[in-house]
Amino acid sequence: MLNFNGLVLNEWLKMSKKRSFFIAYAVMLLTIVGFTYLVWKMSGDQYPTMLEFAGSIMANGVGQIVTIVAIIFTAGIVAKEHQLGTVKFLLIRAHGRSKILASKYTAVILFVCSLIIFTIATALAAGGIAFGFEVTGEVSWLDVAKSMLFQTVYTTIYVTLTFMFGILTRSSGATIGIGMTAVLLEGLMKMLLSSYDFSKYLLFMNTDLSLFTGNESSSGGMLFPSVVCAAYVCLFLVISFVTFKKRDIA
Repeated sequence: MLNFNGLVLNEWLKMSKKRSFFIAYAVMLLTIVGFTYLVWKMSGDQYPTMLEFAGSIMANGVGQIVTIVAIIFTAGIVAKEHQLGTVKFLLIRAHGRSKILASKYTAVILFVCSLIIFTIATALAAGGIAFGFEVTGEVSWLDVAKSMLFQTVYTTIYVTLTFMFGILTRSSGATIGIGMTAVLLEGLMKMLLSSYDFSKYLLFMNTDLSLFTGNESSSGGMLFPSVVCAAYVCLFLVISFVTFKKRDIA
């Protein structure tokens, strides 16, 4: 366990040394500041509360931006190792391929969680500064916590998909393109295929768990989409690990 923790820490340190590591947080900071200014200018006398502001912007654009930023940053965590040839040095260590890949994936998930927490905290701070820190209205801290959880699940799904394609293609550019296309076309695919019965088994119909909140009559509420998402994530990881273990590293 200590060896694995050391591998995860090593991956985190490697990520943090990249310039893009801080760019990801800077992009989210500037995005939140921009959204805050727009809402402040357009809201007139009807200012939202701090919690309403944070929940609203996460559900309307910022959440998707977080996912895209995470995809861009994490796409090369395996692909870059192949492109630079450094993957050979990783594999000559006394660690199995599965453990090395698991440490990379764990570091990716930790980055996703830290980016989402940073974004939510920044949104709350910006909302408080612009509209006041009073906790009133219909949105509660529990709603914000749920929003953060749903965003983490949503981003993790697409980052895992990107992680898999990074291993399959060994190309950062192709991986980023595939990941961003999947996120951006999600809404269109929902609109085109939602009328078909089989669509409920498709990944992009189930990624946003917030749509199933309080809707217990629809396919068992959140249970069914949660199972579908978990099944796809497991499938992506199985493909990733099998491919990485069997691939010949020249």
